[in-house]
Amino acid sequence: MSTPSSQIDVGTVRSGTSRISQVVTIVAVVVPLLGALSAMGLLWGVAFRWLDLALLALFYVVCAFGTTIGFHRYFTHRGFEARLPVKIALGVLGSMTVQGPISQWVTDHRKHHALSDKPGDPHSPHVGHGDGALGALRGFAHAHMGWMFSNLGMEQGREYGKDLYEDRVVRWIDRLYLVWVVLTLGLPFLIGYLAGGGSIALGIEAMVWGGLFRIFLYQHATFSVNSICHMFGRREYRTRDEARNNWIVALFVFGEGWHNNHHAFPASARHGLGRLQFDVSWWTIRALEKLGLVWNVRVPSREQMERRRLAPSES
Repeated sequence: MSTPSSQIDVGTVRSGTSRISQVVTIVAVVVPLLGALSAMGLLWGVAFRWLDLALLALFYVVCAFGTTIGFHRYFTHRGFEARLPVKIALGVLGSMTVQGPISQWVTDHRKHHALSDKPGDPHSPHVGHGDGALGALRGFAHAHMGWMFSNLGMEQGREYGKDLYEDRVVRWIDRLYLVWVVLTLGLPFLIGYLAGGGSIALGIEAMVWGGLFRIFLYQHATFSVNSICHMFGRREYRTRDEARNNWIVALFVFGEGWHNNHHAFPASARHGLGRLQFDVSWWTIRALEKLGLVWNVRVPSREQMERRRLAPSES
């Protein structure tokens, strides 16, 4: 079923983000920010230990794979097939980044691909923001965070999510979304509490660094794919949008910054298509494939890549 052109700019199932969703977004974005500020302003040099650093790094990496490998390359684009335990783990870890349930994240992202940088794209920095430097600034702000207060969750319908709503595992993970949010903060607290010999203060300290501050860092790294990677970087392949490759973003989101590559070959489980294009998510998928935990891994052929490759003067 196609969406009537008159309705493309207002969404498939609702005309705007619900009030509940706006409140949840404020909590999900502002609370980690407060955690980050408290960590930098109050705890720096006073309450930051090797355990806190280890928890920050561990939860950042593992939960990031939940979105880069799970929400994005698996649930959205079906770049590979996965065994049930892997599917569940990816869904839970992705939910622990506090970027919304699977069905919301995936349907919004599928609409982005269907209408990328065109009217109806939930978070394009190029459409409807005005001209000149001020228009570019407004577009950047909208793509980075602003869209979540106006367009988030508009696509939670069967137009872009039929397979999700028919999937019992996805429905189960989504129903328990708040459990995963509690877990993403509770686990660092518990580890800090136990490692500190039952100290609540050390548990809270670990939760701030391994929970709130980590969520804040990864959220903005992910947001940068929508903003930076549609405005700054190089284009290597022919696409119908402004998606660009940005190696700095790719470092922080484990390969997602090779965004022009991804828009050229959306179903590919590999985003870093060049020899020197850092893509830890792809290396992890390859490792899972060798272990027999995922299969039918999709990547473009050399012939497909050459057909879409831009000349140096076009990039």
